[in-house]
Amino acid sequence: MTTTTPAPITGSRVARLVTEVCAPGILVVVILVAVGWYAAPGLVGLGWGLLAALFCGIVPYGILIAGARAGWWTDHHVGDRRQRLVPLLIIIACVVAGIAALAVLGAPGPLFALVAAMLVTLFATLGITVAARWKISVHTAVAGGVAVILMLTYGLFMAVTVPVVALVAWSRVRLRDHTPAQTVAGAVLGAVLAGVVFQWVG
Repeated sequence: MTTTTPAPITGSRVARLVTEVCAPGILVVVILVAVGWYAAPGLVGLGWGLLAALFCGIVPYGILIAGARAGWWTDHHVGDRRQRLVPLLIIIACVVAGIAALAVLGAPGPLFALVAAMLVTLFATLGITVAARWKISVHTAVAGGVAVILMLTYGLFMAVTVPVVALVAWSRVRLRDHTPAQTVAGAVLGAVLAGVVFQWVG
């Protein structure tokens, strides 16, 4: 009788787990539901959050996964910068459709402001990726934005989420998907744009 020895837990395996659990598509769904829940009472707020998440997180993330399986890009995180133009444009189109739906249906102000902040951040990311030809980290941009929005929505005690941003940055560098500068730039870009646009629009 033979026994199977479990694979050792290595830094790369932990980094991969962090990268997948804190993927932009997942964090976007979490923050939209959290803000929707805050912006409107009970199931109404949850419904608004899920509607926004459908356009801004679930559908785009599904397209990324399907595209990777079809061989359109390297993986669902689109690790090759040269392949990022089309996925980013697809995501922007989904978010534009989402913000239009929220506007027509009369979504709560904070939720609309959050989606607007996402859209601005996406355009900034697109500009850096295409014009500057630099692979800024979308993972840390979203994580940084989520941390700031949670603090602005629920209070400064949500600063406990800031170490998660650092953990996400570490995971991206550990997996050699980004340089430290790209992860820091992503976190700063996401945090600043999310905070400014969320408060201005809201």
